[in-house]
This record gives sequence, C-alpha cells and structure tokens, in this order.
Amino acid sequence: MPALQRDEAQTRAQLIDVHHYDIALDLTRGADRFGSHTVIQFTARTAGDTFVELKPAELHSATLDGRPLDPAALDDNRLPLTDLTPGAHELRLDATMCYSRTGEGMHRFTDPADGESYVYTQLFLDDVQRVFGAFDQPDLKAVFALTVTAPTDWTVLGNGIATQGDPGHWTLAPTPLISTYLVAVAAGRWHSVRTEHAGLPFGIHCRRSLAPHLDADAEEILDLTRRCFDRYHEIFEEPYPFDSYDQAFVPEFNAGAMENPGLVTFRDEFVFRSAVTDTERQTRGMVIAHEMAHMWFGDLVTLQWWDDIWLNESFAEYMGYQVLSEATRFRDTWTDFAVARKGWGYDADQRPSTHPVAPAPGPFTPAHPDPVSDTASALLNFDGISYAKGASALRQLVAWMGEKDFLAGINDHFARHRFGNAALADFLDSLGRATDRDVHAWAARWLRTTGVDTLTPEAATGGDTWHLDVHHSGSRPHRIAVGAYDQDLTDPGRLVLRDRFELDIPAEEGRTRRAFPKPAPDLLVLNDGDLTYAKVRFDPASWQTVARSLSGLPDPLTRAVVWNAARDMVRDGALAPTAYLDAARTHLPHETDLAILQGVLAFARTQIADHYLPAAARHTALTTLTALSRDILRRTEGPAHGTEAGLRLTAVRAFIDSATTPEGIQDWLDDGSVPGGPHLDPELRWRILGRLATLGAGPLDALRAAIDAELARDPGATGREGAARCHAALPDPAAKQAAWDALFTTDEHAGLSNYLFIATATGFWAPEQHELLRPYVARYFTAAPALAAARGPALAAAAGRQAFPDTFVEDETLRLGEACLADGQATPALRRKLVDQLDDLRRALKIRAAADAR
Repeated sequence: MPALQRDEAQTRAQLIDVHHYDIALDLTRGADRFGSHTVIQFTARTAGDTFVELKPAELHSATLDGRPLDPAALDDNRLPLTDLTPGAHELRLDATMCYSRTGEGMHRFTDPADGESYVYTQLFLDDVQRVFGAFDQPDLKAVFALTVTAPTDWTVLGNGIATQGDPGHWTLAPTPLISTYLVAVAAGRWHSVRTEHAGLPFGIHCRRSLAPHLDADAEEILDLTRRCFDRYHEIFEEPYPFDSYDQAFVPEFNAGAMENPGLVTFRDEFVFRSAVTDTERQTRGMVIAHEMAHMWFGDLVTLQWWDDIWLNESFAEYMGYQVLSEATRFRDTWTDFAVARKGWGYDADQRPSTHPVAPAPGPFTPAHPDPVSDTASALLNFDGISYAKGASALRQLVAWMGEKDFLAGINDHFARHRFGNAALADFLDSLGRATDRDVHAWAARWLRTTGVDTLTPEAATGGDTWHLDVHHSGSRPHRIAVGAYDQDLTDPGRLVLRDRFELDIPAEEGRTRRAFPKPAPDLLVLNDGDLTYAKVRFDPASWQTVARSLSGLPDPLTRAVVWNAARDMVRDGALAPTAYLDAARTHLPHETDLAILQGVLAFARTQIADHYLPAAARHTALTTLTALSRDILRRTEGPAHGTEAGLRLTAVRAFIDSATTPEGIQDWLDDGSVPGGPHLDPELRWRILGRLATLGAGPLDALRAAIDAELARDPGATGREGAARCHAALPDPAAKQAAWDALFTTDEHAGLSNYLFIATATGFWAPEQHELLRPYVARYFTAAPALAAARGPALAAAAGRQAFPDTFVEDETLRLGEACLADGQATPALRRKLVDQLDDLRRALKIRAAADAR
C-alpha cells in the first residue's frame, strides 16, 4: 500500500474540498468480509486529476457523477479520478472489504470464552481505506453519515448517537466536520452501562465475558469521566463539540486508546480481571483524561499534516496528567509521569532515530533527517518524543510563561480554528497573542531540536558562602527548581528540605552560578519538581547522601527525579549497574510510592539483570531482587488495603519474575495463595506458570498439562495469551520450533493475531535458555523482514520489538542486525524498530564492557 506523500496531499487539498460522506456498512456477510458502499460529495476548485484511496477485497463498481469508472483502474489502493471540472461532484464506490486480525481497519474478534464476535474500527493513521473509500488526509475534513447493517442481536456504536430502525439496521447521527482517521464504528453484543451527564448521553461498553469486571469498576470509570469532563469545561471556553460520549473497551487493540470523537476506544485490559495497584488505576484514569483532551486537541482542531502530531499527542499527554491531578483523587500523577513515561522520551531522544518534537517540513538532508514526508514515516513518530518529551516541553512552557497565559493561548487557538486544521505556526501565533514572551524563539529551541540536555551541579565553599555552579551541556533554556536538603540530626536516614529556589539556565552551554550563606547542604537536587526535560547529575557529596538516604527524601516527585537521574547515569556508563541495584536493595523496602516501586523494580529486572550485567552476574542480580521483594512482603504482612496492598502485589509480581528456582512460587501455585495474601487471581497464576515454564521446573509433560489445565480454568482471550506465552517459554526444542512457526508464518489467515503474537514472542526469548535459542538469532533477521512485508505495520512493529532477540547482548547479534538493515529488505515500521533495538544493544554492550573494566 503506497504511502501518501506530503506533496500529494498538498496538491489534492488545493484542488478539492470534501463536504459529505454517506457510508453504508454491511456486517452480515460472514466472518471474513463485509460490505462497504460510499457516496462522497466534493467540489473541485479547478480542472484537474486526483485519486481516492480504497483497499478492498473486491471493488464492484465506481461512478463519478453517474459516469462508470473501471474498477480495474484501481492501482493498489488508489483509484484515479481524471478530468475533473470545476464545481460539485459525486463519487460512488461499492466494494467488499476484508476484516483485519491485526488491529488495523475493521478488526474482528471472536471471544473464546463464549463464542461472541465483535468488530471495531481503528482507522488511524491511513487505515480508513481498509473500511471505505476516502480522500484520506487530515486536512480534508467532512461530515460523515453512516448506516450499519448488523446481526439483529448486535448493538452498533459510532461517533454520533446510534438509533435502530428495523432490527439490525442502525443509523448514526451525522458528525460535525472531522478528519477521515477519526471515523469510528464498533458492533457486537456489547455489555453497556449508560448514564447521562451535562445533558449528554455517556456510556461505557465491553464484551459480554468481561461484564462483571466492568460493572465492578463502572462507577469509578464514570466518576473519573464526569470529573475530567467538568474540569475541561472549566479551563476550555469551547464546549464539548460532539453529541455523546461513549467509551468502548475493545479486544486486541494495538494502542492504549484512540480518540475517536464521541466513541473513544480503549484496549480492554483496562477492564481489570485481576487485582491491580492504585497506580494502575491511576494510569487508566490518565488515559481517560488523555483521550478526552483529544476531543479539543486533535478532533475539534486537527493537525494540517502529520509533522504536527505533537499538537495532538503532547497536549493530550500533558493535559491528561494535569487534569487528572486537579479533578480526581489521583494527586501524584506527575510522579507516575516521571517514572513511567519520561524515561521513554529520554531513551528515544538519544537513539539514531530521534527527531524533533515538531519536525520542520522540507526535503531530506543530513541536517534534516526526518521531514515526515509521507504517512509511512509519520507513523514511526508516535513514540516517546511525541508523547513524553512533548508533554515535558509543554510542562516547561507552562513554568516559563505561566499557566494563565498558556490557557489563554489555548482558548484563542480553539476559537480561531474550531472544526478546522492548524499547524505549529498557528498555535504559536495564538500563544504569542496571550503573552509578551518570545514563544517563537522558545519553540525553535525546544520543538525543532533533538537530544537531551544535561545539567551538572558543582558545589564549592569560600569565605562565608558556598557556591552552586550548574554546568549546562545542551542548547535549550531551562527554568528549574533546585532543592537543597540536609540530613535530619535526629534521624540520619531522613532528609529535610532546607530551601527550594528557582534557577533560569540560559540556552547557551556554560555555567550558571549562585552564592549562599554557609554551610553547603548535604544534597542538591537539580530539577526538583521535574519541571524541565533534561538529564541531571549529582556532585560527589550529594551522591554519597543519595546512596545513604534516598528513601528519606520527603517528596515522592523528588525521589522520582533522583531515581531517574540514577537510571540515566547507568545508561550513560556513569554509574555501575550494581550500584543501582545496591540502591534499590537499600531503599525500595522503605518506598511508599507505588509508581516509584514499580518503575525502579521494572528497570532493575528487565534492563539491569537481563541486559546491562554480564550473564555471569545475572543470577546474583535476580537473587538480590527476590530478597528485596521478600523484605517488602514482610513489611506488608497483615491485612493490606490501598497503598499497602499495592506495595504487596508489586512485590509478589517481582518475586515471581525474578525467581531462580521453583521453590516458593510452586507452593503459592499449589496453595492458590501467597502466605499472608493475596489469593492468586488469573494474572498471578499465569505469571507463576510462565516463570515455572521458563525455568523448566519439572517434567515437560507435567508443565504442559499444568498449562492446559489453567487454560481450561481460564478459557478466554487472556487465558489463550497466557497459554501461548507459557508454551513458548518451555525449554524444549519442539516447543521452540512450534512457537517459531506460529510467529513467523506469512499466511494472513493462519497467522497469529497481534496479541497472540506478542504473547508467544514474550515467552520465546528466555535468557535462561541461550544455548537452546542460539540458532534462532540468525534466523530472526531473515524471518522478520518477510513477516513485516506480508502482514503490515502493526505486526512489523511487534516483530521488531517483542520478537527481537534482545537478550543476546552479543557482538554477533549486532553484526547480524546491521547486515539486515544494510540489505534494505526491512519495511519502514520494522526498520525503525531494528534501528532502536540495535542502538539499545550497543549501549548494553558498552555498559557491560565498562562493568568488566571496573
């Protein structure tokens, strides 16, 4: 499917205006295909030629102004429209389309728990053509009116209020002007909880097998929705622009969620089947708030072209965390952002594939490496830069210009471009009308550049003062807070805030100095409060204090900044991985913030133990993590609720994942409970079985029987994924070959769905099984490009991420990967993942070499 080029989109937008789509979908034609009939009303400004996009199983007929077009003229996904005359035109397309099993276009899923089938659309970024014919670019907005024919016992949901006439025949209220990628339909025997708020119908929906779990959390979800909705109406002058607000939790969804106006779709893992921590509930709340922000950022005002995706995602990310903290019980959202999201941005920004938050348009040059010249390259930019770095930049912008002016600029932007399209320059103009600060210069420094600045403190004493010098390596200005802490004389493990002051760091590299009365503090924390996007370091005395007393810092956000700094120091070779583990062993048993505990344990387990430490040191690292987890379990013995229950659940998960022998976890599985709680729910049972399978704990036949018995106990989609992961993890040549064959078949009909693919790949590459897996490393670099070419971008991304042999931290893996890139066979989506994976591999090799040299 050829990617749409930016210049093609610009030419088409100059030629035509699109007004109205009438779309009729027939979902009663079986499990593989559906009917799609489209009527498009558009106007040509001048005479000329263009094309419409459509990717059908079969195009039955096409007419332009009543004149038949030859269906054979459809070239891949483009149907030429030639000899257009100025004025109004009507295009009619009748086609049969294919359901997807990869989460793209119209995805169809049959629930193994009860046999019920569900379909839903995911039309982002250019997948609308998999469902109906369209002029598929974001700046050709139109009104969409849909009718849907479905099985008579199904319910249909869409962007507007859905009404059923004759049984099985549904009409969706026409939309306001929206972009093609935002059209949404979901159909099936949904379990629904409906209410009304602010005069609008609200609803939440899931597949029927998840009904009890949605019902258990329905009030929490709806309360969060109402609170965020009301808060947005307090800060945005433009009212919610659509006629209803439905949230559908759909199966096998590739993203976290999608901001379809009036019908937000979420991955249905957010309908919790098993126990979760309060931080995980907060994450669900943030996603709800994030997608709701898109109703204004992205849906009401939409980007002109995909180089301004940050106008959608960065704003929704920032607003999601901010509004959740202001309107709900979740007050520490920025701690979670610091731990769970910011590292994603830092990592992405230090790879060869980095790009500006807002790439400037233009031809490819060495100085301009990512112009987002087509939709294929645009899709690659939905990463830690567009989300986490962009949101961090906005947080810094608010600190720099003030929240009042920032919100005034946003509201001016909405008023000027409502139901239209806008670019970065338009947004900066609106900000500039609200402030006397030079926002264009700020944007040039922050949004058009790449890389991460570094701030390093140096403390020196002289006379009656001590001096703080902040050394700046980078190119951006920063407004930061600096925290000065002393150790409590009555409790040496506790740190007390002496002072927190603001400091402006100029854009130019160099030194910023401040002088203070003696004595110097025990600890200096740059970027205290995490208001900017920069790596920070410590002076020697401060690091000694961190090593002794990190858990004694009173504010969790400050602790998150310190842990992030330690993480960056490990990745940059400035701190030994073992030193990070020592800090975790010392301080995590005293940690009270769930986001910090989860984030630090995840980094220690997945990065330090599996990648950064030499293979010979891995067993010791895992033993350290199980000992740490056991300490937390001892601390949380007894009835546990709220945070204590979350700490305990996190420790149980970490203990299971780090177990080096079946002792303990096998007993938990046999007893159905951890001593002192919790009882084992499906998530924990599958987690234990996966670890036992990886360890080869017992006869293979017995392990297979245990997996099959658990699947019989939990026969739904999540159970199937758990079983696939466990079977792939077995240390058995036949199991590995079967998993490999399932992963890398290029047959669309026999191939795994995305979720089963990821589950199988996750189980396959076990660090404990290197000798068994070694022959597959070279095979991967031949199999992955073939799979990506055959099955499209979503599977390509999964193949490049979850199926990559990243536990083989070896020069040979790097050599094979570089050869794969050099032969040019990888699709853009796979290539981007391979570039990132190989860069991470180089970093891990350097860290290991430095550890060996110490």
